Amino acid sequence: MPMTRLALSLGDTERPVPVWAIRLAKALPFVVLPHCLWRLPFAVDFRMGMIDSAAPAAAPWWVPFYVVGLSVLTEALALLTTGLVSGWGEMVPRWVPFIGGRRVAPLAAVIPAVLGGLALVAMFDLYPLAWAGVLPEVGYSNGWWMALARVCISPAMLWGPIVLALAWAYYRRRRPASTGSSPATGANPADGSQPDMHPRGPQTIGHG
Repeated sequence: MPMTRLALSLGDTERPVPVWAIRLAKALPFVVLPHCLWRLPFAVDFRMGMIDSAAPAAAPWWVPFYVVGLSVLTEALALLTTGLVSGWGEMVPRWVPFIGGRRVAPLAAVIPAVLGGLALVAMFDLYPLAWAGVLPEVGYSNGWWMALARVCISPAMLWGPIVLALAWAYYRRRRPASTGSSPATGANPADGSQPDMHPRGPQTIGHG
């Protein structure tokens, strides 16, 4: 199989995707990667300088599976977000059992994305309040460990806003065409999208 077939195909949608949305979707797995890597040492009970009096003296047997699984899940969810800028986010791939080849109803993608984005904002974007002393924060053995934790965790605060921005762009793209779009190309100067040079026939945007 050619290597190009293994790469994620982005922007192969019925209507053009804004360039900024494709760039954000490509960047997201790398945005959350520092947090995933920072978390991994906890799998072998190395606590990265954290001081938590409530933590058990020895980590339970399931902690390695939990920590590694959580990091893998984080990257998987970040990759799943690329569906908001991909053709498979509009039509289920044909190899998927039972539902392959069916169109994705816009709200079936938008609602989970918005709820997930809001949950991520609530989960990560409150860290600055803890760093400012407004909310409680786990202590560290020295300032270097604390600085490393903040550097690695800070990019994850962009995860929720990026998902919300991609959900908004997806909704705009999938809603019925308005008079602001060019009938010949489907390009909309307002959102910075590029014209689709490969039309795919009649569109049935907005139907499940």
